[in-house]
Amino acid sequence: MKKITLKKIAAIVLLAGIFMQSCEKDDTINDDGENGNGNGNWTEVPKTTANFSEIELEAESFWNGSDESGGFISGNVFFPNYFDTEWNSWSGFAVSNITDNETNGYENQYSAITGTGYEDNENYAVVYVSDPVTFENYMSFELTGEAVGNKVYGIYITNSTWAALTIRDGDDFLDPFGQGDYFKATFTGYYDGDETASVDFVLADYRHSNPDEHYIVKTWEWVDLVELGDVDEVVISLTSTDVDDWGMQTPAYICIGKIITFDEPLIY
Repeated sequence: MKKITLKKIAAIVLLAGIFMQSCEKDDTINDDGENGNGNGNWTEVPKTTANFSEIELEAESFWNGSDESGGFISGNVFFPNYFDTEWNSWSGFAVSNITDNETNGYENQYSAITGTGYEDNENYAVVYVSDPVTFENYMSFELTGEAVGNKVYGIYITNSTWAALTIRDGDDFLDPFGQGDYFKATFTGYYDGDETASVDFVLADYRHSNPDEHYIVKTWEWVDLVELGDVDEVVISLTSTDVDDWGMQTPAYICIGKIITFDEPLIY
């Protein structure tokens, strides 16, 4: 039998220590958005929240860009709005505090399925994800101030009432979702015009073979966007299995409760 010398034991212990240290360095951000230094210590990283409270609204109302301001800033994020005065239509970002989450259809387009904003904030953003030129299902927001070139911690999102109820019940023109259908949001990061990475979040999923596993998101859900990397713009795109020759039939809306951005680079 070969003897295990003290030198071999020391080498094994040293390698184990190096391995454990390398594993710790992978966990650079904890659940509280703190930055790790690889030694189990965590440092609070300055963050800014965009929660749309800057927009003053009367009860049960909305702002849809009809003032032709072209958008607004909340936190360290610019949210564009494209309002067409000829057609009295809009795309991009609106702000709402509508609580009606039971009425389906276009006339209730400014409503979140939650019936309220995130936590104790009444306001939330409604995003009509439609490019004003191509009408494809894309829309972006831009980072401003200290957030530019840093990471986005994450975003709280949910379905609009119109999308959720159409998926569940259908309407005069569309059938409800069936086996195999889904509705998905994709967040793609950009920095200086170059794509960084993408994160998907499924807003409704009927693909499971067991119908009991089918779901429509009806609560505010956290989407971690750190893996997009350092960005100055995030593009939102929507995908649905309900399409025809004209494109996606599912109402191209999502709602945002808040976005949290980092004000400083994360240390790796």
